[in-house]
Amino acid sequence: MANTTQDFYSILGVPKTAEQKEIKKAYRRLARKYHPDLHPGEKKAAMEKKFQELNDAYEVIGDDVNRKKYDQYGSNWKEAEAYERARQEAGRGYPGGQPHPGFSQGSGDFSDMFEQMFARGGQREGASFRGFAMAGADLETDLPVSLREAFTGTRRTLSLPDATGTSRQIEVRIPGGVRNGERLRVKGKGEPGRGGGPSGDLFFHVQIAPHPVFQRKNADIIVNLPIWPWEAALGTDVEVPTLSGSVRLKIPPGSQPQQRMRLKGKGLPKRKGGHGDQFVVLNIVLPKDSSPEEHQLYEQLATFDHPDPRSSLLREATHA
Repeated sequence: MANTTQDFYSILGVPKTAEQKEIKKAYRRLARKYHPDLHPGEKKAAMEKKFQELNDAYEVIGDDVNRKKYDQYGSNWKEAEAYERARQEAGRGYPGGQPHPGFSQGSGDFSDMFEQMFARGGQREGASFRGFAMAGADLETDLPVSLREAFTGTRRTLSLPDATGTSRQIEVRIPGGVRNGERLRVKGKGEPGRGGGPSGDLFFHVQIAPHPVFQRKNADIIVNLPIWPWEAALGTDVEVPTLSGSVRLKIPPGSQPQQRMRLKGKGLPKRKGGHGDQFVVLNIVLPKDSSPEEHQLYEQLATFDHPDPRSSLLREATHA
C-alpha cells in the first residue's frame, strides 16, 4: 500500500489553522488555474498530475471528518477507522482486554499491517474482510461551460486523472438552462471504494464563460444593439441576434438611447418550463467621419427649434 508523505496543506497553500471556507476558496482558485482542459498540448500531462494532487488534498482537508483523521494519523488517515475497529476486535481476544502486540496504541505507521490485511482479504470473501469495506471519497471540480451550451444543453466527455496518474474518460450531461455555480453530480465516478465499498461521486461546479454579445441575468438575456440616429428618429426594421438564431425587430420612430425592447421567450430555459426573455438595449451611435453633405444636413437640423436637452440636468444640479 502506497504511503504518501505529501503535505495536503502545502499543496493547497493554506496553513494548518485555516478555516474550511479559506480551504475551499484556495482549492477552487488552484483548480481553475491547473485544470487539464485549459492546458492542451505538452503541459496537459503535468497539469493532470497537479490537478489530481489538488483533488487528493481537498478530499481530505476540505472535509471536517477526514481532516480530523488526517491531523491525527497523517498519511494513513483512510485506514484510521479500520485500524481502530481492528484494534478493538483484537483486544477482546486477550486477557484484560489488551490489544494484540501487533497493534500500536499510538498513531504510528500502520501501512505494513494493512498491506497484509487487505492483500489476504482480496484473495477471499469473508465476514472479517467485509467489515473493513470503506466507501470512496467524493471528488469536486469546476466545469467551464459556454453560454450556448448552457442554453441548448449538451454532453461533454472529460479526461480526468485517476489515482494511478493515468486518465479516465467521464461523460457529463449538461442540462439546458443550467445556472452559473450550479453543482452537477455524476454518481459513482469519484474515488473507488476499499474492501468492496462503493465508489464516491463526482461533483462539478458549473462556470459559465462570459459571452461577447449576450449578457446573462438569471434566465434573461441582454443584448446592446447599435443603431444610427436617423434609424432611431424615423424607425426601422433590423436583424437582431438571439441564442436560437437571428430575428427581425421593429424599431419605432422616436426611439431613445438605452430604450429596452423585449423579445419574449428568447432567453435561457427555465427548469420549471418555458424560457426567459431577451432584452434589446438601443445604443445610438454617430458616424466617426461625416461627409460634407452629411455635415450640411446636421447644420440644417441645428436651425430647427428644439428644447434644450440639458435643461433638467442644470436645474437638478442647482436645486438638489
